[in-house]
Amino acid sequence: MLYFAYGSNLNHHQMKNIRCFGSRYLKAFFLKDYKMIFSHPNKLNKFGYANMIKRKGSKVAGAIWEITKLHEKILDNYEQFPNIYQKEHFYLEEKKIMFYIMHKYFVKDPPKNYIDTINKGYEDCNFDLRINYKF
Repeated sequence: MLYFAYGSNLNHHQMKNIRCFGSRYLKAFFLKDYKMIFSHPNKLNKFGYANMIKRKGSKVAGAIWEITKLHEKILDNYEQFPNIYQKEHFYLEEKKIMFYIMHKYFVKDPPKNYIDTINKGYEDCNFDLRINYKF
């Protein structure tokens, strides 16, 4: 199956060696009409994590990965599906691609080490690091 990763799941070491051993990075991709934000569903939580909101004209820098059903279960657990993140889909060249999104959230700043992990993921996917992909 295909998975659109953004945020910390852009990081190749994290995806290939920690979370989803054997997953395969296919390509960098911009998901149109979404904007990346940092949020958490608990207003008492100190930090936010990558999330997306629909925003016409915006785009989220991410990556398309090929994953297995076992990888999906691992990601479900990591993303705390369905309690925190929910799954949605889009189609690219007639192929269904899954991604995670929080629908109920409070905007929060992310921790610095989390931003570092995301930036390493942008680098892994050959995105131009001079561009702020959060906006």
